[in-house]
Amino acid sequence: MDGRPPLALLFDLDGTLVDTAPDLARATNALRCYHGLPALPYAVIRAQVSNGGSALVTLALGLAKEAEGHGEARTFLLEAYGRAVAEESRIFSPLEQLLAEWEASHRPWGIVTNKPRAYAAPLVEALGLAPGALLCADDLPVKKPDPEPLREAARRLRATAADCWYIGDHRRDMQAARAAGMAAVAVGYGYIEEGDDYRGWPADLWFDTAEALVAALQGAR
Repeated sequence: MDGRPPLALLFDLDGTLVDTAPDLARATNALRCYHGLPALPYAVIRAQVSNGGSALVTLALGLAKEAEGHGEARTFLLEAYGRAVAEESRIFSPLEQLLAEWEASHRPWGIVTNKPRAYAAPLVEALGLAPGALLCADDLPVKKPDPEPLREAARRLRATAADCWYIGDHRRDMQAARAAGMAAVAVGYGYIEEGDDYRGWPADLWFDTAEALVAALQGAR
């Protein structure tokens, strides 16, 4: 990093910009209930949310991705989730005010997520978000940690990679940002597995809380 403030912001979605774990936990436990199993603790599910639907199926039923029945279970989970993607999901509150200020100053921002568009787009719309770019898992032939979705988002925002911060709560987010030539910004308030020290990720900046991230961005302007 060269110390310049960002001209454009790009966010991961789940666990970085929006707290989606409550709705994903509900769908995961619906799958457990369907199989006659008791609900898992919320904290256990929350730690796996960034790893996607297949990881939640493995957590819920102990079925590896290649195991018989995994595909059907994943379909059940995603259908349960898709019926109510924004029932309890909320923007992390400090970021809501930041985005209002960012948009008021006519500065671009966007979202790059490995969430399929069928779930990401309705969620973004329900929360009243208006990103200048929304890149989802199925929009391009590749997804994070490949850098191309980040590069494409920057192009849609008419920004250079060097102008952008990419903010995320997973190691692959940092890998994608570095490969794209963007500032890699790691946040520790997201969906991080136990034992995974986010300060060990290949990032340029690390923030423990959303409040600290917002304070740094407000101070950089």
